[in-house]
Amino acid sequence: MPDPRIQVTMQIMTVGIRDEIVFRDRRHAGQLLGERLKELGLEAPVVVALPRGGVPVGYEVARAIGAPLDIGLVRKLGAPGRPEFGIGAIGEAGTVVLDRGALRALGVTRAQLQDVVAREQAELERRRERYRREHPAIDLAGRDVILVDDGMATGVTAVAAARVLRARGASRIIAAVPVSPPRLGETLGSFFDAFVSLSNPAYFMSVGSWYADFSQTSDQEVVELLRASRSEVPEAPAAARAGAEPETDPDVSIPTRDGLRLSGSLMLPRRPRGLVIFVHGSGSSRHSPRNLAVAGYLAGMGFATLLFDLLTEPEAADRHNVFDIELLTRRLGDATSWVKQVPELSGLPVGYFGASTGAAAALCAAAEPGNEVRAVVSRGGRPDLADHALPKVTAPTLLIVGGDDWNVLEFNDEAAGLLAGPQELAVVPGAGHLFEEPGALDRVAELAAGWFLRHLTPAEAVPLADGGRSAP
Repeated sequence: MPDPRIQVTMQIMTVGIRDEIVFRDRRHAGQLLGERLKELGLEAPVVVALPRGGVPVGYEVARAIGAPLDIGLVRKLGAPGRPEFGIGAIGEAGTVVLDRGALRALGVTRAQLQDVVAREQAELERRRERYRREHPAIDLAGRDVILVDDGMATGVTAVAAARVLRARGASRIIAAVPVSPPRLGETLGSFFDAFVSLSNPAYFMSVGSWYADFSQTSDQEVVELLRASRSEVPEAPAAARAGAEPETDPDVSIPTRDGLRLSGSLMLPRRPRGLVIFVHGSGSSRHSPRNLAVAGYLAGMGFATLLFDLLTEPEAADRHNVFDIELLTRRLGDATSWVKQVPELSGLPVGYFGASTGAAAALCAAAEPGNEVRAVVSRGGRPDLADHALPKVTAPTLLIVGGDDWNVLEFNDEAAGLLAGPQELAVVPGAGHLFEEPGALDRVAELAAGWFLRHLTPAEAVPLADGGRSAP
């Protein structure tokens, strides 16, 4: 579901083109679609086209609005024996999005799920090797994404793509197609933040019937269009988009309700969009290299970050305290109360990033009455240590688990079904509990940034073009 704070949760635009319009070819359709999308006035968007047929359309859209072009490599996960019934989706960079309700309703076993993922992953890898050889994926964290295809009949593939793009960190997703059936945009309203369709013929029949030339797009054409687009609209570095480097104050001191002081490190961008408080796991501290890496990434995306020691040095020497979730929860509550008294932080929306036992403390703190935390991210967390609190957690929660961390994966899968608020389980394939494998921690940072951008950052409305009408 789109963030309820987004002013436009769903927009449907029809542009006065007659129902019987026939596009000459995909490039012609993209040119017309690009002209319409200019009216949205999006800031630094990325055009993501669905290969293969969506790429010629997306190429022209990207040219029209001066945006970089990327592709959405995604495969729907079909239920065993019922491939038309989606149980999730997979994308490149190891993104796996699962519909746990569907999995439970259909009784899909872990072994069956692994077989489906392996089969679709093989085809995804073939396409990735072909398309990504020269064109690495664009970082989508915090960006408006225009998801383009040559048309939409049922929207199943686009919905799967939207779920993967959310997991990649997209802030808002605008679905844009030349043609679609009547009212399809209203049907898919919960999956996109806006829906743009040039034509909605009453007698739709098929996407291809609205093109004079609907010949198949080849792999080679996809590669050539990506190459041409990158030369025409080079992608700006992430640091340039994020703004100024954050200022760091390593010497903050946080008072506790029992009269102690906890040491912390604060990274504060000049115009922070939110604050993320890190809650480290057992045997760690504010100096955790993994948390520091994620905090640095978030700071580069415009978030203030606070890392602090949950225990004093004498307390940390007692191993019992490291696993005292009640004590850790109180300390997190103390830190949350403290930031409200800091002028530079007091008005910012707050999120928690918890690791291992720290994730349990974050969930327990989020469940407390009066806690206004907006979002929680758990990295390799132990939500089983907070099982009594899970039904009280209403803040949107992202559970990130390594694919090879089987015990913790099972804990998180069970916890997801107990959380009261919106939740997602993101699995990083091949990663263990500490995410030490190459690229694994980068994936954690991207997922976390996307979640906080989605749930902490208030988004401005996407303006309607003339003649547009709001969905009910």
